[in-house]
Amino acid sequence: MSAAGQEPQVPRHGERVDVSRVLVDVRVLDGRGRPVTGLGPGDFIVRIDGRRARVESAYWVGGGEPSPEAAASDTPPARPEEARGRLIVLLYQKDLEPSRIVGLMRMLIETRLFLESLGPDDRVAVLSFDSHLKIWLDFTRDIDRVREVLRHGILFRDPGPVEPVTGPSLMATLDVVRARRASSMEDVLALLGQALEPIPSAKSVVLVGHGFGRLFGNHLLFDASYGEARRALQAARASVFALDVTNADAHTLEAGLQMTARDTGGFYERTHLFTKAAVNRLAGALSGHYVLFVEVEAPLDRQRHEIDVRLARGVEGTVFAKRGY
Repeated sequence: MSAAGQEPQVPRHGERVDVSRVLVDVRVLDGRGRPVTGLGPGDFIVRIDGRRARVESAYWVGGGEPSPEAAASDTPPARPEEARGRLIVLLYQKDLEPSRIVGLMRMLIETRLFLESLGPDDRVAVLSFDSHLKIWLDFTRDIDRVREVLRHGILFRDPGPVEPVTGPSLMATLDVVRARRASSMEDVLALLGQALEPIPSAKSVVLVGHGFGRLFGNHLLFDASYGEARRALQAARASVFALDVTNADAHTLEAGLQMTARDTGGFYERTHLFTKAAVNRLAGALSGHYVLFVEVEAPLDRQRHEIDVRLARGVEGTVFAKRGY
């Protein structure tokens, strides 16, 4: 057929919806602080920026097991590559004020007992903050070294030089110069989030402290660096579990601990009355979590997005997940 006899090619137009995937770490605890296992994609309801999003898959990751590590992609992984063991940062906020130091001493003992729940592949890093951020241990499997720091180091000594370790390492990415200059918990959390962000997989930050923020009249204000702290911790998949050492049923600075835990997918607990219950709940939360792969229509029209994760009707438990990305 000649060119003149050919039918003209009519371009076809149609709707195309690009779909990306967001990875969300979710913990579900029952009323006694134990993890709720056996849930699937249909047991979760996820909304991103207020819109319902499809949960494509839900992996349960127990302590010491490989956990999904691949970023959301066009095809869900059969079993993403992942290093074994959990990454846990113990961060102690030190203050010699009487209403705080007794609780800190108590929690140094209780977190030493908490270490007994860890497995041989779990790694722990230890930091503290008083006038500036101090690094005691990079991620290590040597739990005896961690116990020694908690027993004698935090309260009575200053740390020596800490070299980066092989494998997951805080020291490889932590800005040590800024750490020496950090003057607020907001600065510390921002530095920690930035250091953890390049390290794959989910992390848990156990923040043992008395809170932060500055009271002006009836308003509690936070340093501007808190916004960066929230962004970095969420991007790092680092959930903060805040254990309040203050000897009080309520106090102003607890708001900083509560906000950080809520934003990152952890929880806040007072420890002055039911210390062991708080530590047991921490052990339950860290014993396992779900990794959800969530479909999101892209592109979204904003740089920051809100996440809301709930359980489907009829599923019992309390959900902990970060509130944005």
